[in-house]
Amino acid sequence: MNRLHLAYIWLKRCCHSRGFGIQSPTDYSFVRYVINEHWPYYAYDQLAIEDNWLRQKVGRLCLRLANHRQPSEIVDLVGFADYLQAGCRKAHIVAVPHSAIQLAVVPADTDYQTLFSQCDEQSIVLFDNIRAHYAQWNTIIHDPRASVTFDLYYCGIVLFDPKRTKQHYIINF
Repeated sequence: MNRLHLAYIWLKRCCHSRGFGIQSPTDYSFVRYVINEHWPYYAYDQLAIEDNWLRQKVGRLCLRLANHRQPSEIVDLVGFADYLQAGCRKAHIVAVPHSAIQLAVVPADTDYQTLFSQCDEQSIVLFDNIRAHYAQWNTIIHDPRASVTFDLYYCGIVLFDPKRTKQHYIINF
């Protein structure tokens, strides 16, 4: 993407920075300390120095998600295994889950119906490249099993907690 387009995206989403307008304390802390954490993590310097800026940005988000969730098993269908493993060293990276999904990083055009059937209230799913499949992303947002969704422009995060009110947040990532 060129710099003018990136500036346009940032200006369009600047009022959604750092959790502004989020009333839920849980969602606010998730946005503030996981999604938009700006402090350097322990593994940033060692990981994917040759990656382009977008892959590095989403990869670092994957690291923070794995560090936050601390899953024993991670489903990775995009190719962020090095970032995910750095976020949680005890986790096993798999392509097919053996139990309920704890953390999954999948392309936006994945069959989300099958994926959601394997999720529970502790699951976190990151959909990569949602702009290329925005119609599918809108369908995912409106799925009744997805209680909280975060649109980060480059990727989307879905949380599943049936006790929570359905929310959709646009985040300047």
